[in-house]
Amino acid sequence: RIGEAKEYVAKKLGVDTMDLSDEHVMRELREELDIGVITSVPRAAKGIAAKMNIEKLLDIKINSCNLFRKQIA
Repeated sequence: RIGEAKEYVAKKLGVDTMDLSDEHVMRELREELDIGVITSVPRAAKGIAAKMNIEKLLDIKINSCNLFRKQIA
């Protein structure tokens, strides 16, 4: 299942599965897509905002985002 998940994410991000473990490629891509990085960058999405961007980009649901939506409703 891990291999399938990596292929799905790589396809959605438009990269090769090997790029998923390349910290330089992924940092640039994360900044470009505004899906958060390990160390913060000015004006970049952080925390739940980054997770919500990831949800949209990968067309998936993330439990913490669903919980957040319920709490603010």
